Amino acid sequence: MIEIRDLRRLDEFDEAVRLQQTIWGFADIGMLPLRSFVVSRNVGGQLLGAYEGGAMVGFLIAVPGIKPGPRAYLHSHMLGVLPAYRDAGIGRRLKLRQRDEALGRGIDLIEWTFDPLELKNAFFNIERLGAIVRRYSENQYGVTDSPLHGGLPTDRSIAEWRLDSPRVRAVLAGERVARRVAERIVFPSDIGRIRSQDLGRAREIQRSNGEKFQRAFERGLAVTGFERGETEGIYLLEPWA
Repeated sequence: MIEIRDLRRLDEFDEAVRLQQTIWGFADIGMLPLRSFVVSRNVGGQLLGAYEGGAMVGFLIAVPGIKPGPRAYLHSHMLGVLPAYRDAGIGRRLKLRQRDEALGRGIDLIEWTFDPLELKNAFFNIERLGAIVRRYSENQYGVTDSPLHGGLPTDRSIAEWRLDSPRVRAVLAGERVARRVAERIVFPSDIGRIRSQDLGRAREIQRSNGEKFQRAFERGLAVTGFERGETEGIYLLEPWA
C-alpha cells in the first residue's frame, strides 16, 4: 500500500534530500538542500511524499510563482520515485494529489520543466496528464554531474498543466482528445542508449530538434500529443490560440 501525504517536518524533508542522491546520482553540490524544502513550506509551496510503510519512496516539491496579471501559479520543481517503485503509478498519484491541492486553493496552473529526450516522461506529461508545451529553454540548468543527463546541455521543455481546462479533465477521465496536427518532431526511441554510447550523435539530435521546437513555437504551435512506436517517439504539434 502506497500512501501519499503532505510533508511538514524537518526529518521528512531530510529524507527527501537523501532520495535525490539515490534517484538522480547528484553530487552534494547539485542537490536541492533541506532549506529549500523549508522555504517552500513557509511560502505556500507544495511538499508531498509517497510512503510504503514508514519509508519514503517518492516525493514532490513545488514553489509558488506569479504570472503577469497578476496570476498565481505553482512551479513543480522536482518529482522523483525510487527506481524499484517506477511504473507503479506513484508519479501520477503524486501529480493528481498536487492538482487537487492546488485547485482547493484556487490555483489552476502548474508548470514544470522536463528533458525532451526523456520520451517516457514526455508521454506521461502530455498523454497521461494533459499538459501542453509552448516553450523550450536551452541548457536551463547548465551541464550537471548527474549520470542521467549524460554530459549534455540541460535543454528543457516547459510543461503547462491547466488544471481545470476541458482538455485536462478529458485526459484524466481517459477520453479521446481531438487534435489538428500540423507538425511532428521525431526522436529515435532508443535515444537513451544513444546518449550513453554516442554523445556526439545525441547532441546533434538534441540541437536539431531543439531548433524545430523553437521555430514551431514561434509560429504559434504547441505540443499537444505524443506517440510512441517501436523505433520512434513523436511529439505532435497543433495551432494553439
